[in-house]
Amino acid sequence: MIGVVVVLAIIAILVATIGQNVAPPTTQTRTGSTQTAQTQTSQPQQKAPASYSVIIATGGTGGVYYYYGGVVAGMLKNFTNIDATSIQTAASIDNLLLIRDKSDPTKGIYYCATVLPDSAYLAYTGQDSRFKDRRAPIAIMWAMYPNYLHIVTRSDTGIKTVYDLKGKRVSTGAPGSGTEVEALLLLQVLGIDPAKDFSKWERLGAAESANALKDGAIDAYFWSGGLPTSSIVELAAALKQRGGIVLVEVPDDAINAFTQKFPGLATKGVIPKNVYGTDKDVQTLSFWNMFVCHKDMPDELAYQITKTVFEHLDILQKSVAAAKDTTLKNALLYYGGTIPYHPGALRYYKEVGALK
Repeated sequence: MIGVVVVLAIIAILVATIGQNVAPPTTQTRTGSTQTAQTQTSQPQQKAPASYSVIIATGGTGGVYYYYGGVVAGMLKNFTNIDATSIQTAASIDNLLLIRDKSDPTKGIYYCATVLPDSAYLAYTGQDSRFKDRRAPIAIMWAMYPNYLHIVTRSDTGIKTVYDLKGKRVSTGAPGSGTEVEALLLLQVLGIDPAKDFSKWERLGAAESANALKDGAIDAYFWSGGLPTSSIVELAAALKQRGGIVLVEVPDDAINAFTQKFPGLATKGVIPKNVYGTDKDVQTLSFWNMFVCHKDMPDELAYQITKTVFEHLDILQKSVAAAKDTTLKNALLYYGGTIPYHPGALRYYKEVGALK
């Protein structure tokens, strides 16, 4: 994501933000080493039992997940008695495995996570091989903000729509990433087999894919992320003198086929032309990220987490630009879908009138 320098002083609730991201109040690596000191605040609200420990699994350093989860952990630490921390992870699938395998109700340890809806759906229903025998025991707390499926190519490849990827050299994202999950689901719906229909199938991360496209090693790549994504901004600038980049359209029939096969996972989205300096707005799939927790988290704890976040949305939204879409109106976007909401979170939404 776009590099930023931010000073977040929760005591004065003063946040100076440049770009999308800020340094989170509390963040640890996947192995648990502290990276950023916890800020302090006064005037705590009604506190949850101190015996609870909540660990928020996020994503890679520099990504929105990392900062979003870190700020939420800081809010819980500062405004409640919840022992909250955030950890850096490989994102969605890793996070869902942590919720399943590391939550320990007997010790009051509960994992929460930022995840993509497609990853959550496959893990919850057991359609992902890692969850076939032990499904992800998750419940939704709220919908966060949308990711957009980018399909990036150069102007000289002749690729105009997703169907034109056949016979090309394509990267579908890093192995096990949310990007790869979304790319493969879309290709599956369209009857495109990357192993057979691509002349070369790569599985590269965002930065590696961008460099490969710039160097001519691939013709296109998939990326799922917020707007804008810094590596694509940099790629567009680097290729400007060579005709620039093209974002590949996902047409209506492809979007309709996807939403019918996987109801509730995605909606039609548009990447405006001014985001990356493309010639036109581009239609694609949009996926709303979820904040989830273990389904057996005590109702009172889930209620307290939800209440704390939504009563201090100004901090989250000033700290992380993408969080402007974290609102009470959007929080229940997945209500009534395959994955249930946690009863504790629903209690808060009913209390404030967001859910009748």
